Amino acid sequence: MLPIPERVRTLAATADVAKLTVDGAPSPARGGVDERGRPVLLVRPGEALHGLRADAVVAVNLTSMRQLGPVTHPRGLLEVQGWAEAVPEDEARAAAVAVAAHSADESLFEALERFGRPDAPRLLRLDVGQVVYLTGQESGLLDADDYLGAAPDPLSETAERVLAHVNSAHRTQLTAGVTRQLGEPAAEVWLWELDRFGATVRVDETLVRFPWPVPARSDLCLETALRGLLCTC
Repeated sequence: MLPIPERVRTLAATADVAKLTVDGAPSPARGGVDERGRPVLLVRPGEALHGLRADAVVAVNLTSMRQLGPVTHPRGLLEVQGWAEAVPEDEARAAAVAVAAHSADESLFEALERFGRPDAPRLLRLDVGQVVYLTGQESGLLDADDYLGAAPDPLSETAERVLAHVNSAHRTQLTAGVTRQLGEPAAEVWLWELDRFGATVRVDETLVRFPWPVPARSDLCLETALRGLLCTC
């Protein structure tokens, strides 16, 4: 498996902002995650964070989901805790792009065009204190240094593309390969996770891990390793 900090960062990279609390009270949530893993928020005038108190304790809940056929399952739940800070003007466009990837809000244009005006929407990000995570059967807490010091799996984009393709077009082969590996019939089989260390398969309600003999070092190596699982010979 990926090291926990890397796994959490991988989940955060594509997660949606599901909930925002400011000093324990719920607040409207719209945002994304920047390249360092920090939640980025679009805040409108009148909302709790618009006045930005430096001592306000903020928690951003991120959800990463997995679509298996018609059903959506939680892949990972993260709560990033810390303090809100203003995005610097020279980083505002990148922050807006991070938000737009998850929430195409027209207020983003106003936040950029009227940047810094007291009555304009604001772009804020979290100064991370710690991250609480729940991923599959694992849960725990990462401090800021461990979380921010990690990076998403470098093969994650390829992994997600290949995973989606297998689940949409090659589940018969996947089922046959998993049946061969387990030595017993497998009913409903889906590819759940794919990374450079192995594949996790959802067999009915159970997650089964198949590690690679050696870690995949490239996109081609990852696809070759997965073909070994799909092969029924």
